[in-house]
Amino acid sequence: MTVTPPPSVPHPPHPGDRAQARAAARATASAGGTTGPQGTDGARGAQGSAGARPRVERLRVRTEDPAEGLAVLERVYTAGQMQVSRDVPFRLQQEVRSAADVSLERARLGGVMATARIDATGTVRVAQLLGGRLVFTDGTPTRPTPAPFLLPVRPYTCRWDDLDLRTVTLDLERLQALAAGLRGTERFRLRFTGSAPVSAGMARYWNAAVAHFRQVQLEHDEALAAPLLRDQAFRSLATTLLHAFPSTFLEDEPAPATASRPAPAGVRRAVAFMEAHLAEPIGLPEIAEAARLSPRGLQVAFRRELGTTPLAHLRALRLEAAHADLRAADPADGQTVTGIAARWGFGHTGRFAAAYRQRYGVAPAETLRD
Repeated sequence: MTVTPPPSVPHPPHPGDRAQARAAARATASAGGTTGPQGTDGARGAQGSAGARPRVERLRVRTEDPAEGLAVLERVYTAGQMQVSRDVPFRLQQEVRSAADVSLERARLGGVMATARIDATGTVRVAQLLGGRLVFTDGTPTRPTPAPFLLPVRPYTCRWDDLDLRTVTLDLERLQALAAGLRGTERFRLRFTGSAPVSAGMARYWNAAVAHFRQVQLEHDEALAAPLLRDQAFRSLATTLLHAFPSTFLEDEPAPATASRPAPAGVRRAVAFMEAHLAEPIGLPEIAEAARLSPRGLQVAFRRELGTTPLAHLRALRLEAAHADLRAADPADGQTVTGIAARWGFGHTGRFAAAYRQRYGVAPAETLRD
C-alpha cells in the first residue's frame, strides 16, 4: 500500500537543508506554531522575542493512522516512496527534540513492515538500532547494530520491520565548517570513510556525549537561550562525532608549517580578538584565523607564551566578565548567578561556582549580594 502524506502534519525540527528547513521554522514560529493533528503533542520550548526560533523544539506523535504516521516520518527523516504492509496494524510513536543544529529522534513502529527512500543530503545522522530490523536495499554496506553507527550521508533506500531506532542528526554544512576550522584550512573537505566508531572506547564516549546533550542540555531551555551555550553544545557534540567515526578529518594532516617559535604577535592578535568578541560564539577555528595561525600553531604559541591553551584563556576572560557583571548587578532587579553565568557561557552552575571561588576566593552569590 502506498500512502500519500496529507499536507496538515506539522514540520518537526530538522538540521538538514539549512536554507529551507530554517526558513520554514522561522515562518512557523512567527505564525505562532501549529496545533498539529490528532495524536500530536507539539510542545515547544520557551521563545524570546516574537518570531524568534524556539531554543528547544519538541515533537511527540502517537498514531495508528498510516497516512498521518508516514507524513510525520517523511518530515522527520526526509523519507519518500514509502510503502507499508497491509498485514499488520500500523502503530507509530515518534519523538523529536532539537536545538543548536542538533536533533535527537526516536521512531518506534510496532509490528510495521515498510520500505522507503531516505534523502540524507545535508545531514549527518548517527543511529542505534534498539529493536526490530533495518536493512539497506541499495547495496549500502552499513550493518545496523545496537552500537552507534553512521547512516549514509546521501540518498539511500531501506526496509524495516518492527523498528525501534534512535538517531542523532547534525547539520552537515556546519559540521564541515567546524572540521575545516579545526584542520586550519578552508580547502579541507569532510568525507566519512566508515560507519562504525573507530574504537569501542570512542563509541562509549559518543554515547556519553549524546546522553549529556539529551539529559542535561536539552532539559534547560533557559541555558540554551544563551547564544554561547547553544554554540558550545553544538561544538561539543560535533567535535566528538569527528573524533569517534572514521573520516578524512582523522587522516594524517601536515605538520605545522614551522617548528620555530611562533611569533608573539599571533598571540597578541588572538587575545585581542577574544576580548573584542567575548560575548560571541567563537571557538578555536575563529581565534586561529584572527591570529593568522593554524589551530595547532596557535595552541603551541599559547603554551609557550602564556602557559595555557587558547580556550582556557577564553574561559578566564569570560570568568572576568562574569565577575564584573556580578559586582555591578542588583539582585532586586531579578539578576541571578545562574543567569549571569549562562550569559558568559557557563552552563553548569556548580562548576562555575568552583572556578569562581578558586579565582576570587568567594562564592559568586556573595559577590552578587555585596
